[in-house]
Amino acid sequence: MPTLNLFNQAGEKISEVALNDAIFGITPNQQVIYDVVNAQRAALRQGTHKTKTRAEVAGGGRKPWRQKGTGRARQGSIRSPQWRGGGVVFGPIPRSYAVKVNQKVKQLALKSALSYHVNENQLVLVDSLQVEQPKTKLFAEIISNLQLTGKTLVLVGSIDEKLLLASSNLPTVQLREVSQASVYEILKFKHVVLTEDAVKYYEEVLG
Repeated sequence: MPTLNLFNQAGEKISEVALNDAIFGITPNQQVIYDVVNAQRAALRQGTHKTKTRAEVAGGGRKPWRQKGTGRARQGSIRSPQWRGGGVVFGPIPRSYAVKVNQKVKQLALKSALSYHVNENQLVLVDSLQVEQPKTKLFAEIISNLQLTGKTLVLVGSIDEKLLLASSNLPTVQLREVSQASVYEILKFKHVVLTEDAVKYYEEVLG
């Protein structure tokens, strides 16, 4: 059962917390992580790319020249694919890139992502996070107190407006509500900070 130090936002150790071994202490499943991240990245694609076929390109209603006697190849429309400005053959059309993944597979991938950060000593526990004023300086001090460098994902139970505004101008820090964080996001960041509320959420949902 993994045991991590619990800090306050001043960077002081408060106690030690024993995490659920079935959530934070499993051996990461690389294949499951790949499948879920691939599906989540595919879901980010809008799928709105579109080219016009010869039926959709404007113009070309009249035959360019008569069928025979000109010495040139016969043509039926100036909007045929071989003409400049003509329609596109087999071009992209709007589609969905969604990939179906079972719920149990998603949960295993989430457990694997959290366990990976625990194994790499990149998971930090904080009792709570709050700022008196929505100032970037105050949130930057919290990150500095926790001695975090590099890209950091901060997961809280619910986002306070002051906290959101204070963190929005830090390029290497992203604040997310724990229920909205994906496996792809968790693995994309070097450090993951969890509040006690966030830990309880994972234990209730994944336990």
